[in-house]
Amino acid sequence: MSWAGPEDIYLSTSLASYLDKKLLVLLRDGRKLLGILRSFDQFANAVLEGACERVIVGDLYCDIPLGLYVIRGENVVLIGELDLEREELPPHMTRVSAAEIRRAQKAEREAKDLKGTMRKRMEFLDLD
Repeated sequence: MSWAGPEDIYLSTSLASYLDKKLLVLLRDGRKLLGILRSFDQFANAVLEGACERVIVGDLYCDIPLGLYVIRGENVVLIGELDLEREELPPHMTRVSAAEIRRAQKAEREAKDLKGTMRKRMEFLDLD
């Protein structure tokens, strides 16, 4: 049996209060996962049931189903309980299909790349 330090006890206690509740989990790579917390361990590794990835591009969003999902604790930035009584998203958000959100992501990425390219080309102007 290994000894648990005081910080481990606080982590376990706080995650235990989220068991069987719908959560939003923000990952280091920026992905947002939603699902019901079914299990966790002392490293904050977690199992979400009925998980989906919420992809947001501008005013468009899509929840891409993932099913049962295991999350490595070191990738978790934030965990929060969703209030089931309130709307999850503002009313101006529009739900779209997975194919549509992927197209929107690609367009957003291409626009960002173009902006970076233009900035590099304009560096010689020294606009500061």
